[in-house]
Amino acid sequence: MLLRRRTNMSCELSRENIHSDESFKNSIYRSAKASLPIAADRLLGKVAGSFYVSPMTDTQTPPFQIQIVPVTAFQQNCSIIRAASGKAAIVDPGGEPEKLLSAAEQMDATIEKIWLTHGHLDHAGATMDLKERTGATIEGPAKPETFWLDQIETFAAQYGFPGDNRNVTPDRWLEDGDIVELDGNEFGVVTTPGHTPGHVVFYNQSVKIALVGDVIFQGSIGRTDFPMSDPPALIRSIVEKLWPLGDDMRFVPGHGPMSTFGAERKSNPFVADHVLAGS
Repeated sequence: MLLRRRTNMSCELSRENIHSDESFKNSIYRSAKASLPIAADRLLGKVAGSFYVSPMTDTQTPPFQIQIVPVTAFQQNCSIIRAASGKAAIVDPGGEPEKLLSAAEQMDATIEKIWLTHGHLDHAGATMDLKERTGATIEGPAKPETFWLDQIETFAAQYGFPGDNRNVTPDRWLEDGDIVELDGNEFGVVTTPGHTPGHVVFYNQSVKIALVGDVIFQGSIGRTDFPMSDPPALIRSIVEKLWPLGDDMRFVPGHGPMSTFGAERKSNPFVADHVLAGS
């Protein structure tokens, strides 16, 4: 779920102001712009793009391509990972399945896997629709996330969220230390509770890229005011699970621009080394 905040401030959405997808998006934008310590354009602006990740040598062929496709009014960063063979995994398909399928087609990608970092509506809303259309296998998150995956339909109805949003039952629950694989490309899995109880992060150590969902953002961290959130656990997840992956690890957050763990250790107002040392 979307977060850019300072102290206890978070983006507040007024249900009575949500009458359409466009007004929904505008309501998020207005409240975000009023409350956030960074420019709202940075948070909700265009971060879509395609980039290649490759080993630390120019002589090797990039093993996979990642395209970031922001979806829904929450501008959630859905990622399409395309292996050299064309086989693809889609990470956190929160909505707009037609947009995602079109992006995959433009990449000449065949979606075979769906990887979920957590079960919030804006990250998993289109999962079952895409599974039905593509036959993809759903992997993740961790089993405690059942709490949220079983409420997708409830929250979609409550907030008038557009699209075919269904509760999700993964084909494979993930645990700390598991591996997910895409045509020979292995991604490690670490469990990162705090924002939600069964949140996971996917990472590829050889090319230094992580898909972190809503654990950490450029300049912020995930919200912890939801049912079953745990603020101390979120800090532990970041410090004990993410920082050891390396300062040079680039990450795609659930919302907003990319960053590196090293940059966040220096400047993030919630989890920078100097901040935690003084807490």
